[in-house]
Order: sequence, then structure tokens, then C-alpha cells
Amino acid sequence: MITAFRSTLPTRWFEGLKGIEPVNVDVNDAAAVSEQQIRLLVDLFYDKVRADPDLGPIFERVIKDEWGPHLQKMYDFWSSVMLTTGRYKGQPVVAHKRIEGLEIGLFDRWLALFGESCDELLDETTAGLFWLKAVRIAESLKFALFYRPGRPWPMGAA
Repeated sequence: MITAFRSTLPTRWFEGLKGIEPVNVDVNDAAAVSEQQIRLLVDLFYDKVRADPDLGPIFERVIKDEWGPHLQKMYDFWSSVMLTTGRYKGQPVVAHKRIEGLEIGLFDRWLALFGESCDELLDETTAGLFWLKAVRIAESLKFALFYRPGRPWPMGAA
């Protein structure tokens, strides 16, 4: 068992928690994740992103007409994260540093949409596995993109 700590609660399986509480997940449950679930989740999530008034314009500006290659890259990314396939060969921090207008608060919106997508598509255990990885990824990106020694952490960046 691993224990993760969370402070944001966007989906039904965390609604009872207050503040930062431990969430236990058996890492052996990762075997329940399939490539098909990854593809369906990525597709549903990016449908939500494209329709979102805050995230949609940023993604459209950056990705333009290259949604097919972007989605394939995200299938590979999540396959590498969830199934340790090693298919993803990118550099997420470098890619995100290039995005003009990226603000720390947008990661919370990203997580909310990702949580909704997990909740709609996956069983509770599988959704929890994806969610824990997504939270870690978002926190790592926020730290890499916005933390500067000697400066206060940006407001709203819990």
C-alpha cells in the first residue's frame, strides 16, 4: 500500500475528506488499467478541455490543428505513467514553459476536469489511481514552472 496526501477534492470518492487526509491505494490495482481506458479517458478529458472557457483558448492557441499528434502523445504519456510502457519520450516541463499565459490557477481547473473525466468513465479504484498520478504530475509541474527561491509561493497555489 502507498499513502498519498491530498487537499483538493473534486470527485465523489474524496468528498468525505477534510483538509489533507491520507488516501490508501494498493499499487497492485494498477493492473486494472488498460490501454483502452487510457484512450477513452484522454479523449473525454480533452473534449472537456476544448470546451472549457479558461483552458480551451490556451490549448487551441498552442495545439492549433495538431490535435491528432497531441492526443497520441497524451496516450503515450498516460501509458507510460500508468502502465510503465516507456512510450512517452517528451519533456513536460520544457513543453509547458513555452506556453504563454499559463497561470498556476489553471492547474486546478485542469485537475477538476480530469477528475470529472475519471469519475464519469472509470470505476472508483481505477479513477483513484489516475487521480493520484494526476495530482502528483500537476504539483510537480507547478513547482517546476512557478517556484522561485526567495519569492513567495503564488497566491492560490495550494
